[in-house]
Amino acid sequence: MMLKPARLLLAMIAVAAAPAFAQNAATVNGKAIPASKVDQMVKQVVAQGQQPDSPQLREMVKKELIGREVLLQEADKQGYGKKPEVTAAIDNARQSIIINAMLADYVKKNPVSDAEIKAEYDKYKASVGPTEYHSRHILVATEQEAKDIIAKLKAGGKFEELAKVSKDGSANNGGDLGWMTPGKLVKPFADAMVALKNGEITQTPVKTEFGYHVIKLEESRPTKLPSMDEVKGQIAEVLQQRKIVAYREELTKKAKVQ
Repeated sequence: MMLKPARLLLAMIAVAAAPAFAQNAATVNGKAIPASKVDQMVKQVVAQGQQPDSPQLREMVKKELIGREVLLQEADKQGYGKKPEVTAAIDNARQSIIINAMLADYVKKNPVSDAEIKAEYDKYKASVGPTEYHSRHILVATEQEAKDIIAKLKAGGKFEELAKVSKDGSANNGGDLGWMTPGKLVKPFADAMVALKNGEITQTPVKTEFGYHVIKLEESRPTKLPSMDEVKGQIAEVLQQRKIVAYREELTKKAKVQ
C-alpha cells in the first residue's frame, strides 16, 4: 500500500533524524550530551583501572554528565561563567591542558634512552663513593666547647651522654647520624670522618658552616647501592624532566621577552 505524501514525508524525516538522536546520550533542557562524551569518560575510567567497561559503568557516567550539565546550566543562569575569577581560572586551566598536551607529545618524540639512564646511574655511583660510614657527632657553637668535650672523652666520658648538648636533632639519640656517604656531608666533616678508624674520635674540633664538631666513627662498610634496574624508572623520570626544562629554556631564549 502506497503511503500518502504527508505520511511519506514524516517517515523520511524520522529515518533521517534517527542517527542524529543516536549520537546523543541525553538532552538537558534542550542541550545535547553527545554519546561520544560518554565514550570518552568511560575510556578514561577504564584506562585508570578503576573498573571495566560495562552497561552499569556507562549508565553511571551518563548520570554524572547529566548532573554536571544541570549544574552548569544553573551556574550560567546565575552568571558565574562571567565572574573575573572564574574566567581567569578557566584560562589557566586551558593553558595547562594545551601545554601538557604539547609536552606529552615532546616527551614521546624525545624519549630518554637506555644509554642516558646508564650514564646518569654511573655518575650517581661515582658521586656516592665505594664506602659508607656510621658516625656520631657533637655539634657546639665554639671551639673551646668542642675542646672541653674532647678532654672529657679522653678522661673516660661517654660520647652518647656528652652528645646531649649537641645543637642539632641528633642530641636526642646520642649524636647518631646513621649511615651516610661522604658526598652527602659538608667537606670538612667528611674529610675528618673518613680519616678515622672504627671507634676513633677526632682529637681536634672540626669546623664547618654549622659550628664545631666532635666526631666519632662507629664503623664503615662497602656502599649498598640499588641496582640500575631498581632505579631505572626514577632516573628516567628525572632525565625526562630535565629535557622538558631544557626545552622550555630553549624556547624562552628564542622568544622576544620585554
